[in-house]
This record gives sequence, C-alpha cells and structure tokens, in this order.
Amino acid sequence: MVLEKIKKENDIKELSEEELKILPSEIREFLIEKISVTGGHLASNLGVVELTMALHLSLDLPKDKLIWDVGHQSYTHKLLTGRREGFDELRKYGGMSGFPKRKESDCDCFDTGHSSTSLSAGLGYAHAREINGEDYKVVSVIGDGALTGGMAFEALNNAAQLKSNFMIILNDNNMSISENVGGLSKYLSGFRTTDAYRDLKMGVMNSLNKIPGYGERIVEKIRRTKSSIKQLFIPGMLFEEMGIIYLGPVDGSDIKGMMRLMREGFKIDGPVMIHVLTHKGAGYLPAERHPARFHGTEPFEIDTGLPKKPRTVSNYTDVFSTVMRKMGDRDEKVVAITAAMADGTGLKRFRNMFPDRFFDVGIAEQHAVTFAAGLAAAGLKPIFAVYSSFLQRAFDQVLHDVCIQNLPVVFAIDRAGLVGSDGETHQGIFDISYLSAIPNMTILAPKNKWELSDMVKYAVDFGAPIAIRYPRGEAYDGLEEYREPILYGKSEWIYRESEVALFALGSMVKTAEAVYAGLKEAGISCTLINARFAKPLDAETLLEIAKSHKLIVTMEENVKNGGFGEHVTEFYQEQNSDIHVLNIAIPDEYVEHGNVEILRREVGIDADTILKRTMEEYRKI
Repeated sequence: MVLEKIKKENDIKELSEEELKILPSEIREFLIEKISVTGGHLASNLGVVELTMALHLSLDLPKDKLIWDVGHQSYTHKLLTGRREGFDELRKYGGMSGFPKRKESDCDCFDTGHSSTSLSAGLGYAHAREINGEDYKVVSVIGDGALTGGMAFEALNNAAQLKSNFMIILNDNNMSISENVGGLSKYLSGFRTTDAYRDLKMGVMNSLNKIPGYGERIVEKIRRTKSSIKQLFIPGMLFEEMGIIYLGPVDGSDIKGMMRLMREGFKIDGPVMIHVLTHKGAGYLPAERHPARFHGTEPFEIDTGLPKKPRTVSNYTDVFSTVMRKMGDRDEKVVAITAAMADGTGLKRFRNMFPDRFFDVGIAEQHAVTFAAGLAAAGLKPIFAVYSSFLQRAFDQVLHDVCIQNLPVVFAIDRAGLVGSDGETHQGIFDISYLSAIPNMTILAPKNKWELSDMVKYAVDFGAPIAIRYPRGEAYDGLEEYREPILYGKSEWIYRESEVALFALGSMVKTAEAVYAGLKEAGISCTLINARFAKPLDAETLLEIAKSHKLIVTMEENVKNGGFGEHVTEFYQEQNSDIHVLNIAIPDEYVEHGNVEILRREVGIDADTILKRTMEEYRKI
C-alpha cells in the first residue's frame, strides 16, 4: 500500500511516478472507509485529493505556509503530513479535529473553520515574511463558494499592494467561469508568465513612455486593446483588473498540470491566482450525485451511501422548515434568506414553493443581514435562517442596520448551543451574550418543538428585531400539555412549589426536568419555570420567585459571561434581593469537538452535575 509509506510531511516526494499514480485512489478508499464510520466532511475532501498532492509536491512543509479556507477539505493534507492513525478518532472527543489546528501539527499554520478567511491570513503571512526578511512560500486555498464572502474580496483588493509572491489557489467546483476552458486560454496563461514575455512587456512600455507628448497615450491605447482581447479569452479578468495575475483554469485531476502552473506562479513577484477545476465527491458515486448530502455526513453504508442510523424523528430544523412553508402560504410578505445554507437551515421547501421570495446570498452573512434590513424597511417580513456561529460574523450589521432602526427582521438561529463534532469554530454558545448587548433586540428560545412553531409565528408579526435560538438535533416532544400563548417578556410556569426554582431557557428545560425529579427524590421542594425570553427578562416572575424561594438556578446553553444567568443575577442585585442565585452555563472558554453528551458533562451542564451543584448550594443556605 503506497499510503503506508507516508509517515510524515514531504514523504510524498520520495514516491515514484507509478506510486503517485496509485496514491489518489488509495487516499479516496481510505477516506471513504474511515468517514463511513466516524462521519465527517467527505465530498469536499474527495474533490481535492490530486490538488492536495500537487501542493505537497510543490511545497516544503512546514517551512512553507499552506492555509485552507474553512478547512473541512484538509483531510488529504492531514494524511500527507503523517496523521493517518488519527482518522480512527476523527472529530471524537480528545481525537483529531476535522479542521486544521496549529496545536495538532506544525504543518497547520492557521486554525480555520469559518469561510473566506484564508486570503487575509495568507496575506498577513506574506507581509510578515517581508518584514522579518524570511524566505518561504505562502499559499492560500479558497473555494468558489467561500469567494462569495465579502472578506475574501477585501483581501484580494489589499493583496495587489504586495510586492513579493503570494499564491492563491481557487478551488472551483461550480463556477460558470469554468466554461471558459480552452487551448488558447492555457497558452496565454503560460506565455504571460515567461521571463521573456514579462521582460519584453516592461521594456516596450518603458521605451514608449519616454516618447515626448505621445508615449503615455500610446501605452494607454495598447493597454485598452490588450484588455479587450483578454476579456474575450481569459476567464480571470476580474482578478487581473484587481492586480492579481491569473493562471488557468487547470484540471484538478491533472497533478503535473497543476504543478507546472505552481512553478510558474512562484516566479511572480506579487499575488497570483491559479484556477483549479475540481469535482466535489470525485471517486465515490453517491457523493458525486449528492455532494450537498455528503458535505458533512453522518456514518453511512459504503455500498449505498445511506446513513447507518436513518433519522426516524424530526429535529428542530425540520420543525422550522414546516412552519416556514406554512407561513409562506399564509402571508405573501414573508421572505426567507440564507447564506448558502438552504438545506442546512431547513429552507429548501420554502425555496421550492416560493422561489420569488427566497434569497440565497452565498457565504455573505454581513450582506444577508443588511439585505434583510432593506427588505424590512420596504415593508416585507424577512426571516434570516443562519447558524449561531455564523451570525456572529455579522454583529455590526445586526446592531447598526437592523436594531438602530428597529426593523422587523427575524433571526432564526439554528445550531444554538453545543453542536459537537465540528468543534470550537462551530459551537453556538455566544449568541445570547452578543445579541443581548444590543438595544431593541428580543431573544427567545423554545423548550420543545411545539414552542418553536409558536415562536416563529409570533416573531413574524412581532414588528421589531427578534431572534429565536434553537439547538441542533432531535426536537424535544415532552411537556406537550404546557403550551401557553407567547406573551412579550413572559415566562411559563411548569411546576410551582417553593424553596428551589429552576429557571431554564430553551434546550435546558428538558435537562431541568431531570434535575427537578432528582430534587424531589431528595425531598427538596422545587419549582420549574420555562424562561422563554432571554431578553427581556420577566421581572414580574423573578420578583415573585424571590418571595417564596431561597435559591434560583438559572440554566442556559451559552457561555456564562454576558449570558442569561448573569442578567438574572444583576437584576436581583439591583433589587437588593437576598435570594441566592446559581448560574448554570458553559464556562468562558472554547469548547472542543466531540459527542454533545460528552461535552455537556465536560462543561457541567448535564443533569447529574447540575443536580449535584444545586443540592450543594441549597445546603449552604
């Protein structure tokens, strides 16, 4: 097996030509076998096997710097840097991450996880290389989807000022620009990078510029004519006009072709882009046919591609999807927005039924929020469905463009709380903290699937900025009998007793039920309240609790700092209340990847830990 010869970085350079021909199929077989067991990002990784090999054959790692945008396509990179054994524990607690991690390998020079960051990071490395007087190559890999992010274009605009080499690999598996492939384009790309051509061009231009009165006009006319010709034949003119040399397109399965362009690209002083055409899911038919389903997949059967454990119950995203379809039917002013996550956020059915009222803006959360603000200002009812960890990229737009104007935009925040295997960059544990700091923002969290449905309907007609946060995974169907109408800023009493009050928000109501049962078994009188609103607080209920309880336990799936519990504590301090408050929240730290139940125990928001802490606190009083 050729793959077994790869023990560490740069070992690929010791392989023979015949072995290099065998290696791509072995890598694909390995990835399919391992990811079918652990789950993970399959389609994107299968598409860049040869590209990754070409990069490793062209670079000297870890001296040279290779930065992967998002990073979910870095599995082959991990294999080629000697981390093959780590795939058995991929994305498991304590195991290897599914993204590049500096603490994991010196060959991972930058932690990634969110989109459109690699160009900025690479440009930082390139300028640091100049300042420090060092000598290494810098390569940033970015996908055509990530290139829709505004941050990527900010970096491209800034890159033109760079005087030393900086290589950008455009991993394109879907852009219409790929149609402009042909012999002339390849010929021009190669010709334009030769030393003779560049020297001749500069010599001619310098000579013409010296002609008194006419030289500058002649040069400008030549430049316009040249640009017009290139517009016809060269698909990268957008990048050329930004001051970035464009090479390609090149077939992403042609290792030698990619290496040839990389050799030419490394000769250029300044930024250069190599356009590589890849095929998502290449080498595994189910992933080729359904690349979106195999973008981030659960364990599956290799023969069929079907999940090993088919989902038999609905999750919160399914509930949101159903409600959105119904709201689209009832109200023609309802419009839906996604940032390249129609399937992931449950808007696929809405898109199919109401295509004129559905907007996929690409990976551009900042634009999505301000776009929603414009729609709201014009009298529509926009719902922006977004993952919690991605909404934080648009904090300023939420504050500045939505909330200052008090515009009726609904933020449907999926994956709020611990999400598991994707780790630090994807845990949705900060949204209560950053949203509650913004005036005019209202924040809700449902206790079960019925309450999510009620909250979406409430939010659509709310008339001001409002966010509904709900977790990833199976929708809780307990407490069905408790379904009081949603009233602004009002919580819901589930069990009313005395002594200890469990004041739980959203997903933590289910956990609070188990804590309630444990306290009752221990002979402690207990109240359970569904908070419903993280902002505003239900002052009336909090004051009532203080009259008949000694201890209030706030429970949330968010970091403690700036969270729901801290706001409750502050409320009682302002009231000079002597009730004791115990805040149950996630510690102020980044939470690594792993099974959600394991993570809940590790951060102390599981029922057993909460019960223990509550009883200890109660006995101190």
